[in-house]
Amino acid sequence: MPNRTVVVSKDADVLAASVAARLLTRLVDAQAVRGRASVVLTGGGVGIASLAAVRASAARAAVDWRKVDIWWGDERFVAAEDDDRNEKQARAALLDSLDLDPSRVHPMPSLGGPDGDDADAAAARYADDLTAAAPDDADVPTFDVLLLGMGPEGHTASIFPESPAAYDERTAFAVHGCPKPPPTRISMGFAALNAAREVWMVVAGADKAPMVAMALGGAGRIQVPAAGVEGRSQTLWLLDEAASSRLPKGLRRL
Repeated sequence: MPNRTVVVSKDADVLAASVAARLLTRLVDAQAVRGRASVVLTGGGVGIASLAAVRASAARAAVDWRKVDIWWGDERFVAAEDDDRNEKQARAALLDSLDLDPSRVHPMPSLGGPDGDDADAAAARYADDLTAAAPDDADVPTFDVLLLGMGPEGHTASIFPESPAAYDERTAFAVHGCPKPPPTRISMGFAALNAAREVWMVVAGADKAPMVAMALGGAGRIQVPAAGVEGRSQTLWLLDEAASSRLPKGLRRL
């Protein structure tokens, strides 16, 4: 089994607070070493709750937010003002309260943006943005922390089980015919997701427990896409008790 650490919190609220505390510490540590930090954000209930918990924390002042690069792992291809946008939700929960360098904030293109309704062109634009920010020998940056959630059927980012996206090796691509609305999205692929130093899979709820058990029990990325994401130095599965209730025996739990 890949090197994964499982950390279990009492409930979704405690989980969000725990993720916030970890994220602030990790960003401070990265800036101490390299003078900058980078994070890939996710959407979903607990993902956005974690950002709100960062906003509520006095420790957020320890981070130099103007030296943080912010990316997104996936996005719903809807209008920029649509409430379904992960970007809009993240801005409301946290980003609008921070002193950010706008050039370091990298939202995925929206419907009606520079590429109009062409999701494939919009995804290619984002892939180009990733490459432009990467070292000369890489296609994507090495992110410090990449936050992800998981759906009850095992999807992560906008990569669903047995879908073409699960086989796609590009750094970013459009997802058409998504089984969960809206049907058109943009997603980083495994090539980009697995470039992170640390991947944090943040999952809450009893409905996720069967797929958590499958992912941590050896399932592959086609069957359970969430199982296919691994950090270069660390992979954390940050769960609430409900999501952890069907974990395989002997799996480390803290």
